[in-house]
Amino acid sequence: MKQLAICMRRVSLLMLLYIFLMPFCALYMQAGTVLEPPQATVFGTVTDTSGIPLAGVNLVVESKNIGAISNLDGSFTINAGPDDVLIFSIVGFETLTVPISGREEILVALEEEVTQLGEVVLNAGYYTVSERERTGSIIKVQSVELEKQPISNPLAGLQGRAAGVEIVQTSGVTGSKFDIRIRGRNSIRSDGNEPLYIVDGVPFSSSSLGEQQSSSSVITGGAISPLNNLNPSDIESIEILKDADATAIYGSRGANGVVLITTKKGKAGKTVFELNILTGMGRVSNTLDLLHTPDYLAMRREAYANDGIEPLPSNAYDINGTWDENRYTDWQKVLFGQTSYLTNVQGSVSGGSERTRFLVSGNYHRQSNVYYGGYANDKVSVLANLNHTSKNDRLSLQLSTGYTSNTNNLPATGLVLTATGLAPNAPELVNEDGSLNWADSTWSNPLRHLEGFYESNSTNLISNMNLKYSLFDDLSLTTNLGYTESHVKELKTIPSTIYDPAYGVGPEYSSAIHNVSQRTSWIVEPQLHFSHDFGNTRLEVLAGLTFQEQTDNHLSQNGQGFTSNSLIENLAAASTIIPLQDVEEVYRYNALFGRVNINHQGKYILNATGRRDGSSRFGPNKRFANFGALGAAWLFSEEGFISETLPQLSLGKIRASYGTSGNDQIGNYQYLDTYSYGSTQYQNMVGLYPTRLFNPDFGWESNRKFEIGLDLGFYNDRIVFGGNYYKNRSSNQLVGIPLPGTTGFGSIQGNLDATVENTGWELLLNTVNLDSKNLRWSTSLNITIPKNKLVSFPDLEGSTYANQLVIGEPLNIVKLYQFNGVDPETGLYQFEDFNGDGIISSPDDRQVVKDLGPKFFGGFANQVSYKKFHLDILLQFTQQEGYNYRYSTGIPGGMTNQPTEVLERWQTVGDQSFIQRFSSGRDSEARTAHSLYSNSDASVSDASYIRLKTLSISYELANRDKHGFGCELFLRGQNLWTWTKYKGLDPETQSMSSPPVLRMISLGTQLKF
Repeated sequence: MKQLAICMRRVSLLMLLYIFLMPFCALYMQAGTVLEPPQATVFGTVTDTSGIPLAGVNLVVESKNIGAISNLDGSFTINAGPDDVLIFSIVGFETLTVPISGREEILVALEEEVTQLGEVVLNAGYYTVSERERTGSIIKVQSVELEKQPISNPLAGLQGRAAGVEIVQTSGVTGSKFDIRIRGRNSIRSDGNEPLYIVDGVPFSSSSLGEQQSSSSVITGGAISPLNNLNPSDIESIEILKDADATAIYGSRGANGVVLITTKKGKAGKTVFELNILTGMGRVSNTLDLLHTPDYLAMRREAYANDGIEPLPSNAYDINGTWDENRYTDWQKVLFGQTSYLTNVQGSVSGGSERTRFLVSGNYHRQSNVYYGGYANDKVSVLANLNHTSKNDRLSLQLSTGYTSNTNNLPATGLVLTATGLAPNAPELVNEDGSLNWADSTWSNPLRHLEGFYESNSTNLISNMNLKYSLFDDLSLTTNLGYTESHVKELKTIPSTIYDPAYGVGPEYSSAIHNVSQRTSWIVEPQLHFSHDFGNTRLEVLAGLTFQEQTDNHLSQNGQGFTSNSLIENLAAASTIIPLQDVEEVYRYNALFGRVNINHQGKYILNATGRRDGSSRFGPNKRFANFGALGAAWLFSEEGFISETLPQLSLGKIRASYGTSGNDQIGNYQYLDTYSYGSTQYQNMVGLYPTRLFNPDFGWESNRKFEIGLDLGFYNDRIVFGGNYYKNRSSNQLVGIPLPGTTGFGSIQGNLDATVENTGWELLLNTVNLDSKNLRWSTSLNITIPKNKLVSFPDLEGSTYANQLVIGEPLNIVKLYQFNGVDPETGLYQFEDFNGDGIISSPDDRQVVKDLGPKFFGGFANQVSYKKFHLDILLQFTQQEGYNYRYSTGIPGGMTNQPTEVLERWQTVGDQSFIQRFSSGRDSEARTAHSLYSNSDASVSDASYIRLKTLSISYELANRDKHGFGCELFLRGQNLWTWTKYKGLDPETQSMSSPPVLRMISLGTQLKF
């Protein structure tokens, strides 16, 4: 009934939309007037903006087969009606449309066409620069690319579109996080590699306020991503800063790259009302090929026979006659194969004058989960932007405020691992009366997890004001003010009803985890900007200060024992309250930064940036540090001898940069003596014990970055090639340094002289394959070939990283046993005994090194426009290895379902197989061999894939500029197809405990008034 109601609401919505659009569409499709106005001769002259006549300019009458060409003196004559429109076009100049409006003579001045790269303006944070003149490495993704994807996290829109930026979705659960690495992993610590996020000039923390104990059992990565509180539909562009020239101005926060997010602004002109409605549905992109009931039962009986167990045990319910042996259930379809429904409604009003522009938008986003039980994520967001410039153009003001409320409901525990392991002939989930079926206590009903729930309620406010006052023509004062406030309230309940009623467990065993967290942050950045032209040389100077403070408050408590499960959400009703976390953290950051840019003749460009940082996260002896970079570019295509020799070369640029940036992602108070409270009491008082030693020299991680790049454009930038080589070295690593046991501590937090190196190649190719009046086809390709290496680590063998890292190898390695196949005599797995002691054990025999990082990754996009049809296709690809299902599946023959590959197991002496003989798990040798197998190189295999990431088809029914009303219909798909040989649910998430990414299809319309 619930699904029927959902379908009825969707049908009603589409019917209302149809009724609403038909009058407009009918008007739009009416035939034209039969009588045409009389034709007349129109004459005139075509020149460039300097008044020089242009010969050979093509003139056509719009919508008619009438044309002409201008003469040597730029003059032209053509037959046209008084209400016709003339279109002027010539290579090298902008196409111009001119209404005749009853005139006989028309004078036209064409503007020289700016190349594609010259038009693109990049946001570099504290300044802007054109794509053509940039010296640093900056990637820009615009709103038109984000809007074609049905996404809720802006990072999802960057996948496959940004060279050097690896983005991985961790789960198909709504609200789950994305892992992002910009030019590799710099820090040995897994939590020290996040980039800096800036939203409209305001730093935005990507660290979650959630409590891992409440969310880790259902969300891969441990917590809901704060970036889900950003509405992708509100974003105008995302710039990613990668090299030292681009990131050094951010100093200690730019070691892992910078992500700049700019929201949409109003545009001068008539007020525009825009409404976007999207509805869609999706399912998991893949499930495992598991055994059906006959093969499963045969496996189980063979396992007991191999173990010599006869008769069958009383708890072997699946094969001893207790459960129906003719029953089959696809548990993957039942437990995490539900349909996810998506609804997204975005409305905005914008407009204004040249002096004052505004935009106000609102968004409602709802997406249900694929889990059994109908869980969903609801998000409401609003955005308001205001831009104003004074009449004398000296004072300008920008105001931006965004607010989001996000509610995410999930089961208390994920169901994926249960679904892939549950016997196919397991009993029904519910009884006829709707109660859970415990089948006479013969199983743990998987729906018991739905008796509890996990709920996250979060709000997020980002506010920014930017004031600019021109003191003189060349000197301006700018002040950037920002404030953010985030709140998270989490609740995870575990009621006693998750247990079999036969056990007699009451609400005194129920528990609930409550988390209330808050984060506030403010920033003030006064800046002076100077720019002046000294003849052919332009000088730009920037100097500024940063004052920032961030305060985090966390209160997490576990309430246990209730008089009734109806009171489980009330912490005060718990008989026992255990504090998990009660913390207030304050982070303060000050900086002085500057930039000098010299541009000589538009050919020789030098860019110097620097920053002196101070952070409260470091010891008193290392609280301040200096960072800087130097970038240079030579536009050799502007040289006379090049332009004469290669006239088809529209852009030729060599650029290079070198500099340093830092990393302060180490949490607060890591350098201080710290204490924690114990779990026992003395004379009714809780005791304290030391947890960390004081280190006054605790300082910054340092990242030295080098890059050299080549940018080429041909035929007015119809073909654009970019190539980058980078080499980054991160040193002064913040890790635990081992201490003698006599100190009472195993280690002290400090800077170790360990060095991590990232090198790589980034290649980009953009082409305009066809460009005519009705047809345009463009293609873009990017590919990244990264390499990560641990260069040095003093006394690695004596550290806690001895079994995780190897000098000369990447940081993303795992050390495994070497799998040598199945012994033809015993039918058990065999492994290499590296130390020759006759025992396979860790760590001495875990000597096989597997790199789980990508060998290369990238994206291939095509955009085709034919008249009013638009088609966009994006393919994402990665070559890599990863953990497969062998890492987490149970022993073949045990009471857990298995992939069909186990049917190729060893059966008799002499068999050659890669699957050992079946065992119920009661054979200790078989059980030990399987445990070693799960941690061997057999559990790591090819996880490469090519994915049809985005497919978008749209049709423009009406154009607002022509008809006063705009309407566009679109059909969009996400993750529609994946080609892979991966042995698991999804080669991207590589998880057996969470759903794979979802295959989504959506239909919608965009209306403009």
